[in-house]
Amino acid sequence: MPKLILIIISAVLVNNFILQRFLGTCPFLGVSRRVQTALGMSGAVVFVMTMTSVVTWPVYHFVLVRFRLEYLQTIVFILVIAALVQLVELVLQKMSPALYKALGIFLPLITTNCAVLGVAVLNIQKKYSFIESVVFGLGGALGFGLAMILFSGIRERLDLGDTPLPLRGTAIGLVTAGLLSLAFMGFTGLVKM
Repeated sequence: MPKLILIIISAVLVNNFILQRFLGTCPFLGVSRRVQTALGMSGAVVFVMTMTSVVTWPVYHFVLVRFRLEYLQTIVFILVIAALVQLVELVLQKMSPALYKALGIFLPLITTNCAVLGVAVLNIQKKYSFIESVVFGLGGALGFGLAMILFSGIRERLDLGDTPLPLRGTAIGLVTAGLLSLAFMGFTGLVKM
């Protein structure tokens, strides 16, 4: 149990996929203008990353390793992620058309989000058990969501402020992302894994 807690704290704060590993920055920058859309994207990523861990671990260990097809792991993982994203897309389209429209092109881009593929590959590289893989996937997704929600909240506040003209828009967003990343570097050393 303590190892699972360390894995989740490490994935959320110390080794955050966006702010420390710099994976998944496209939706991070693209969908983070409003907290509402950041919440929706975070929910979709939590589902996809966690389910990716749930599905890819047994596929890798019971199919790819068993038949010596480990070299196909990236292709198989991308196919699993694409199927999960399609499921999320269908559910959002039916349940929340406004959120589906707000997420736009960034929803199908979860398929190519390197943070989602990264969690599947890191589960294999770190030789996590099934439960550890699921916890790592959930922790990584929660860290992704935390970064997106914090960043979108800051961006909303910046839109209300008096930002100098040369820094408006993308420039202040990138500066803010860098400062947020530096702030998360303060968690380095919190968990040694």
